Amino acid sequence: MTEVVSGEAVVLDVPCAQFPSRLAALLVDMVLQLVVLAVVVIIVVVNSPHLDTAEVAAILVASYVLIVVGYPTVFETLSRGKTLGKMAIGLRVVSDDGGAERFRQALVRALTGAIEIWTIVGAPIGLILSMVSAKGKRLGDMFAGTYVIQERAPRRPDLPPWLATVPPPLLGWAQVAEISRLSDQNAEAASSYLRRLHELRPAARDDLGLRIATAVASQVGPPPPPGTPPAAYLAAVLAIRRDREYARLASQRAAAAPPPGAWGAPPGAYTPTVPAAPPAGPAAPPDEGTRDQRRPDESANGGFAPPA
Repeated sequence: MTEVVSGEAVVLDVPCAQFPSRLAALLVDMVLQLVVLAVVVIIVVVNSPHLDTAEVAAILVASYVLIVVGYPTVFETLSRGKTLGKMAIGLRVVSDDGGAERFRQALVRALTGAIEIWTIVGAPIGLILSMVSAKGKRLGDMFAGTYVIQERAPRRPDLPPWLATVPPPLLGWAQVAEISRLSDQNAEAASSYLRRLHELRPAARDDLGLRIATAVASQVGPPPPPGTPPAAYLAAVLAIRRDREYARLASQRAAAAPPPGAWGAPPGAYTPTVPAAPPAGPAAPPDEGTRDQRRPDESANGGFAPPA
């Protein structure tokens, strides 16, 4: 599966869909549409003795439009960019700006697809455009301002252990490093660079590492010790960022947790019913046989004592 890599070697989480996966999703949709269309034709043929030629033609044309145009329009609008074929393959149609597909875009794609996909003349054009387009766009995507992405992307590998911790020479610097201004874009660029460190040629690795480390250093202070390699510096920054984020989340959970010994019941919790006290009267003398049968943790006010 081809991934989208930016100019700074940042591997995007959601790559554009390749032509084979798009073709597979299209074939699934076409098979479903043809099955439904065949059922409609059979029903019309069976009932043709009761219909005239104009009615048969109108029913067939309306069915073709509803199945070929209505099917992708309705599904992509309601599911925000998915048909049954795309759901099966793990694809989704999105706008050029990355937002969800809108009804107008789904309708334009479906109307264009009625010619581009379902006619002998349009099919070769759509096939060629999908193969040569950088984002795999067909003619309907170009008119609608959309493209197809692969949602089921493979999980990115974790950073190697030696790149997920602060290198020993930078432990002292890490105690005073201030990384609150580090942007998510620079952090993602550093993470992608470290994951692909061994895939880059030495010259490209050094140049790209220096550029990303310089961008990160403009948002992190103080500067690292002189002579620190870019990869070690970026690994230290990401490790510090991760550890401090974990610490922040842990403190938030601790603050939200009820204090020890809190007896407040949440809303809707079961509250036991306390029986009414018996009417006042002369106290009966205790039974000699049961005088000392009380448990040590029972008190005189109902037999319940909260834990110490």
